[in-house]
Amino acid sequence: MQSLAKNHTFFIGLMLFSLFFGAGNLIFPPILGQQSGEQFLIAMFGFILTGVGLPLLTIITIGLTGKDMEQLAQHVHPKFGVIFAVTVYILIGPSMAIPRVANVAFEMGARSFFPDSMQSDPWVLFLYSLLFFSVVFFLCLNPSKLVVWIGNILTPLLLLSIVGLFISALLFPLGSAQEPINQYATSPGFKGFMEGYLTMDTIAALAFGLIVINAIKDKGVHDKRSIAKAVVQAGIIAGIGLTFVYAALGYIGVTSVESLGYAENGGQLLILAVQQLFGPSGLWLLSIIVSLACLTTCIGLVSACSQYFCKLLPKIPFQWMSLAICFIGLLVANLGLNRIISVSVPVLLVIYPVAIVLIVLSLGHKVVGDRSSVFIGALIGTVLISLFDGLKAAGVSIDAVKPVLECLPLYKEGIGWVVPAVIGGCLGVILGSGKDKRSNTV
Repeated sequence: MQSLAKNHTFFIGLMLFSLFFGAGNLIFPPILGQQSGEQFLIAMFGFILTGVGLPLLTIITIGLTGKDMEQLAQHVHPKFGVIFAVTVYILIGPSMAIPRVANVAFEMGARSFFPDSMQSDPWVLFLYSLLFFSVVFFLCLNPSKLVVWIGNILTPLLLLSIVGLFISALLFPLGSAQEPINQYATSPGFKGFMEGYLTMDTIAALAFGLIVINAIKDKGVHDKRSIAKAVVQAGIIAGIGLTFVYAALGYIGVTSVESLGYAENGGQLLILAVQQLFGPSGLWLLSIIVSLACLTTCIGLVSACSQYFCKLLPKIPFQWMSLAICFIGLLVANLGLNRIISVSVPVLLVIYPVAIVLIVLSLGHKVVGDRSSVFIGALIGTVLISLFDGLKAAGVSIDAVKPVLECLPLYKEGIGWVVPAVIGGCLGVILGSGKDKRSNTV
């Protein structure tokens, strides 16, 4: 039984870290740190649960089961498996995540280097995004080289850049922690938990798991147990890296209020922080960090989406599928970052809980078994609540049902779907047992 060499496991872990660490991962921790202040540790713990714990759990589930996203969702129904997988790949692909990554790369990594008169020119964004997606497409042409490009080259550069920024913040702190504000003052843990949603890493992990498995197979390892072990180890390496980086970026936010005041978003905060720590040259460091983070994530997303859609449409070559995804991502990216985020938040509030429940049930497959009734019941209970969360975030009035929703445990904290999911799953167990008994008496 051939096992993956330790150095290969390490670099695949670095590759996975870099695939995860993209736009949202860079801009959310600093603003969390600034607003949570003295409650930073509690808020960061909540953020790590959804920003690190759930993606890691997803990778482990895929590694242990050997099933991709579509196969996991087929526990509900074969058609649901395809519909769910296509929906997720569109979300993390050309409609939301990919164009968001390109926009963040422009806003934080390049925009400030242009003259003021050109920064708002749509042609500047178009030309930059054209160059960005051209590089992504070139690096995606050979997906088997992902470990070399990302794990061995781009990720070490990214980590070194972030370590340099963190050490400077430790040696020359911008200030001390302040009183928490907004929801962090009342429920910092739950607020941090909800912020972890916005990274999109849990649903991205459903796609990245297949990339990790393919990377392991490219090293000549095909035994299922060896693959599962390597996937788990790579996931742990990525999780450790993400935890360190989130804590480092969050610390910068915690200490920044006295010198910089409260920023509107994490991107603005990081720009001000690096200028304060390094002067004008700090923008170059931030540009390197942002560009590498966004580039590696975008490469992984385009590659994962291309591999899946090529499986659905085998007549289309991988190169042409990658080109199509990059082209659509280019068009959507030029709609602007604010518009993309405004659309993505409501959709994520609906899809994310569904993904979490599906992952948890799949991981507990030995207990749940093949009873689709359990999956169906839990997902119905989840969607009944998460759908209203999405409508509320989209600005649609839910006043008619709001009094009922507010009676649910944990609803005000943003996870009111948990109890209905548990109830739905239990009902599925009862109904499934009833069917089993009837079939046995026939």
